Amino acid sequence: MMGLPVAAGGAENLPSPDVERQWKILIVDDHPLVRKGMVTLISQEPDLKVVGEAAEMQDAAKLAGELEPDLMVIDISLRSGNGLELVKQITSANPRIKMLVCSMHDESLFAERCLRAGAGGYLNKEAASDQVIDAIRSILGGKTFVSPQLAERLLNRIVAGGNGDVSPIESLTDRELEVFGLIGQGLTTRQIAERLHLSYKTIESYRENLKAKLSLRNAAELNRHAVQWALENG
Repeated sequence: MMGLPVAAGGAENLPSPDVERQWKILIVDDHPLVRKGMVTLISQEPDLKVVGEAAEMQDAAKLAGELEPDLMVIDISLRSGNGLELVKQITSANPRIKMLVCSMHDESLFAERCLRAGAGGYLNKEAASDQVIDAIRSILGGKTFVSPQLAERLLNRIVAGGNGDVSPIESLTDRELEVFGLIGQGLTTRQIAERLHLSYKTIESYRENLKAKLSLRNAAELNRHAVQWALENG
C-alpha cells in the first residue's frame, strides 16, 4: 500500500480522459438513489462507463467475475455482507480489478482497513462530486487516493515508527469490528452467527473479546456501547 504514490484529494497528475478507451466501472451500494446518482455522475465522463450495479456482496462478486470491470466503487454497508469483506474477496479472486471505497463511515477507522485489504482509495460520501471522478482517475492511474487528512495521518504514523496512539475501537480486528457493528444494529448472537456463517460459540467468543478490548463489564454495557457507536457511525 505505502509503495504507491498517493493522490491526497487533489487533481494533479491525473490521467487525461482517453475517449478511444472506456474504463468499465461497477457500482456496489445498497441505496438505489446513491447508485443512480453515481451512475449519472460517472456517465458524464466520455472515458468512463458504468457496466453494472449491485446492492449485495454476493451479487457484486458475481458481477465482478462476469463483467470484469476495471474499477469497482464500493460502499462499506451492504444489504448482505459488507464492503470490507468484499474488497478482500475481490483482491483474492480478481487482483486486476481496482477498487474505490466510497462510504459515510468514519475514515479514521475504516480507510486504512480498506487500503490494507486491497482497495486503491477511500472517499467519504460527503465529498464533492468532482472528487469522486478525481479518485477514480487516480486509482486507474495506479495511485492510492486518500483525503489530505488521512495522508497526513499515515505519514505521521510512518515517522513515528508505527507507534501512534490507537483508540480501543481502532485496536479491534476487522471481524471484531463487524460483529460490534451488528450488535449495534440490534442483532442477537444467533442472528449474527447466521449472517456471518459462523457458529454461535464463535460469536460468543467475539463478544468476550470485545468486552475485554473495550473495557466493558457485561453484555448490557457492550450492547449499549455498540448501539451508541452505530448511531454515531451509521
